[in-house]
Amino acid sequence: MRVRNIRGQEKLRGSGEAVKLVSLKTGAVEEAAIVADSGPVLLRTINRALSTEWSTELHELLRRGQFSDLKRWYDREGRELLSRWEPRSCRYDEYAPLYRFPRKICGIGMNYIAKAEEMNATPPEQEPICFIKPDTSLIGAGEAIVLPGQSERVTAEAELGIVIGKTCKNIGEAEAPFVTAGFTTTLDMTAQDIHARNPRFLGRSKYFDTFFSFGPFLITPDELPGLEKLAVETGLNGQVVHRNTIANMIYSPWFIVSYFSKMMTLLPGDVIMTGTPGSVAIREGDVAECRIDGFEALRNPVIREA
Repeated sequence: MRVRNIRGQEKLRGSGEAVKLVSLKTGAVEEAAIVADSGPVLLRTINRALSTEWSTELHELLRRGQFSDLKRWYDREGRELLSRWEPRSCRYDEYAPLYRFPRKICGIGMNYIAKAEEMNATPPEQEPICFIKPDTSLIGAGEAIVLPGQSERVTAEAELGIVIGKTCKNIGEAEAPFVTAGFTTTLDMTAQDIHARNPRFLGRSKYFDTFFSFGPFLITPDELPGLEKLAVETGLNGQVVHRNTIANMIYSPWFIVSYFSKMMTLLPGDVIMTGTPGSVAIREGDVAECRIDGFEALRNPVIREA
């Protein structure tokens, strides 16, 4: 088994401060905000105060190519300005997913050495096991994972998610950091009993509504700990069940971006899951969790389909 790690790539692109973005529910509206030291500040509020014209929806911000401009503004003056912002200026009900309708949700399986060994499987050389999920599977932090009546065994897997920031096609690993907007926490659910009946049912086992959760934070790569040192944890009901670091991936995040770009054009807002350190069986009443160093934990309660 060849390990495509990322040693020597600890210094990520950019020299500014990391930007944390989130989407918040304010009534029936879901809006993008920057997470400042004093609390989240809606982009709508920044626009009103500074006469800027940032898109107030995160996917639209990425799609319109404004994300890099927002990052430059934050590095130049935004961080200092927002550090003095009154936290009560942002009132919201709860976190929303970063956005609802990415063009693509991609994932790969068995990407940690220990996970592959546990399943007694070895991915082919330079060919990760991959799949795509529909956007109807998407939920955000705090929203319920619904166990379908067709399955008696569903698992949840914590994974580092990559958010694409620029349109790209046929890029190499060295270019991947420059088309990446940032990283997020994700949970990937699978109807394991359906998949066990036939390996060809992998897609079907992952397509159900609520079987993909992501957010609440999008963090740009700048000044995160060295990427390979990030720890990813799958949690259940407040307890860590599986833990591993990016250094122990078979395929590095930058390889994964390059790999998918050679199959399809990647677009701003596309999300790529990078594999899990381990899965947990979930039942009605549980809370599944994804924890990654430096990120707000992603938690979703579990209910059974009526």
